Amino acid sequence: MTTPDTPRPRRGAAILRTALRRNLGAMAWGTVLMGLYQAGETAFPIALGLIVEHTLQHRSTGALGLSIGALAVIITTVSLSWRFGMRILQKANTTEAHRWRVRVAACGLQPVARDVDLKSGEVLTIATEDADQTADIIEVVPLLISSMVAVLVAAVALGLADLRLGLLVIVGTVAILSVLSVMSRRIGASTQEQQARVARAGAKVADLITGLRPLHGFGGNHAAFGSYRRVSTEAKEQSITVARVNGVYAGTALALNAALATAVTLTAGYLAFAGHINIGELVMAVGLAQFIMEPLKLFSEMPKYVMMARASAERMALVLSAPPVTVPGDGRPEPGGTLEIDGLRHGVLRGLKFEVAAGEFVAVAAYQPRAAADFAAVLALAVPPEAYGGVVRVGGRDLADLSAEAVREHLLVNPYDGEIFAGTLRTNIDPSGTSTMLPEAVEASMLTDVVALHREGLDYAIRDRGANLSGGQRQRLSLARALAADAEILVLHNPTTAVDAVTEQLIARNIAKLRRGRTTVVVTSSPAVLDAADRVLVLDDGVITAEDTHRNLLSQDEAYCLAVAR
Repeated sequence: MTTPDTPRPRRGAAILRTALRRNLGAMAWGTVLMGLYQAGETAFPIALGLIVEHTLQHRSTGALGLSIGALAVIITTVSLSWRFGMRILQKANTTEAHRWRVRVAACGLQPVARDVDLKSGEVLTIATEDADQTADIIEVVPLLISSMVAVLVAAVALGLADLRLGLLVIVGTVAILSVLSVMSRRIGASTQEQQARVARAGAKVADLITGLRPLHGFGGNHAAFGSYRRVSTEAKEQSITVARVNGVYAGTALALNAALATAVTLTAGYLAFAGHINIGELVMAVGLAQFIMEPLKLFSEMPKYVMMARASAERMALVLSAPPVTVPGDGRPEPGGTLEIDGLRHGVLRGLKFEVAAGEFVAVAAYQPRAAADFAAVLALAVPPEAYGGVVRVGGRDLADLSAEAVREHLLVNPYDGEIFAGTLRTNIDPSGTSTMLPEAVEASMLTDVVALHREGLDYAIRDRGANLSGGQRQRLSLARALAADAEILVLHNPTTAVDAVTEQLIARNIAKLRRGRTTVVVTSSPAVLDAADRVLVLDDGVITAEDTHRNLLSQDEAYCLAVAR
């Protein structure tokens, strides 16, 4: 892995252009159909005026029938074009939102952190709400164009009746858009601030949920809830501000549109009274003054949605343009499953050095919990290579030279606080549905009692974060997931701290049996697991201070005996 070059920043405008460019086909068809819909809507009062004029002149049943047929064609066109146009645009919108959600989520799942000052809750908000609002641009542009078509058709039709009516529509529309474009800028700024505050509140919730148990333990839950209340109140107040601005915008747009429609109606009435237009043209003008309200309303709302999409795209750019701290290499480890730690220095580790042969079961007794966490973090690719000293070799290759995918294929680090996801026991143990060792993993982790307890078995529903499981059950479920992966090298960090002594003894023996012939490293202080290992490495003060079997160390090393004996 190497330190990346600084990429060209991806701005919100570039994200919007990308979204528009890859949906040109859907937008083109959507624009045609929605334009046809708006043209049909606008054509209805035009046709009605012509029918009135034609019927008054000819007064025949045939003319009336022809007129009714023309109206039927217009109504059918309006209905079908709206239905299929919106179907195309909404499908493209949903697909594009999905693409951006996946992109943002992929950035959040990088093996090392990205250089961006955002918490996981904020990234979650960006990957959901902001991705959806950014994709709305796919619908906004066709609707904007189709609304423009409707306004132009109305202006041309009125202009043919009397030039003054056409000019009134054009000038009025330009004036309305000028006023609303100024107001939309404030909406964009307010929305961006609202999204940031909501994201901060989401991050605070994620932190609270993660730390709720320890907070209850030392009585800090009230202070934590108070902190969240302040953040949430700020988000609420900003949301109210945005709602107020949106309300003013919508009210202004409605008032201006109504004023233009009234002006067109009154002007048409005056022209008809003065004899400049006939009865049919008056009917058309009055009808258009009513029908034009919808496209004008839609047309006037588009700047607001464009600014909201731009604000969301700018927030997505914070994540997408942030470079990863390191760029993984492209090498692959040699088969065999050897692990070599040579002079590792990170955190409290001060030149850690040992080797694990292929197929060996090694336990690491870490006297300081921080040392165990630092060691596991390096192997889990949570620490960039430039942040630690020494060399870690997997399959004879430097960890820094391997791709993240190759490392994860050969080396699995199961943390002591492995997450449990909403789903079932089966999907938590084998998320991909491809494991061939699921029954063996369930048995080895002593999860059989949980499976037998529920008639659904492995299909028993698990709530978010395993809320309907005990601490020991969650830990055994996490262990079962690690064992089911059947990695060439498996690193377990305190896998039995939440189970009783009898269960711990059985799990230790099962791990040794199931992983026979596969490289296994367990960082633990459990006597049962230490006894099941081929050899034990004592990690004290950041270095390996002793190495032997568990029983020999118990009889020869007093410090070890005090540290692990229960």
